[in-house]
Amino acid sequence: MRTFIITLFCAMAMTLPTFAQSTLNNKADNIIGEYLTDRGGSKSKVRVTKSADGTYKAQLFWVENPNDANGNKRKDVKNPDKKLRNVDIDKVVIIEGLKYLKGDKVWGDTKIYDPSRGFRVNVTAEFVSADKLKLRGTVFGVGTTIYWQKIK
Repeated sequence: MRTFIITLFCAMAMTLPTFAQSTLNNKADNIIGEYLTDRGGSKSKVRVTKSADGTYKAQLFWVENPNDANGNKRKDVKNPDKKLRNVDIDKVVIIEGLKYLKGDKVWGDTKIYDPSRGFRVNVTAEFVSADKLKLRGTVFGVGTTIYWQKIK
């Protein structure tokens, strides 16, 4: 009997993180909030909001080093859209049109923009814990995973 109780307890303990994760990924608006990112030692903060069309948008609102070597505000100079190259680096929209894919319980069906490289890649997002959002960017099946820490 004691072995049965211990086995049952262990089984429940192992499913609890999965249950919590699936609960966070069950509601589309759970992605709304503010996140801290740290990509290669470069920290920034991102705000995810809901757009009028029901999709989600992620926009930088703070970067650790917003100024260039001359003390001027850095711009999004690598943006492939020349009209957006004068946008302050701490105002760059990095995701637009992000959709909640109810069947898969993830967000995706759009691209994420990397202002440090100036290109967009396919993206999916899902919570791995209450305060950690996993984003997977891919091009031709090859990709990178980054994590955003939810701060608000």
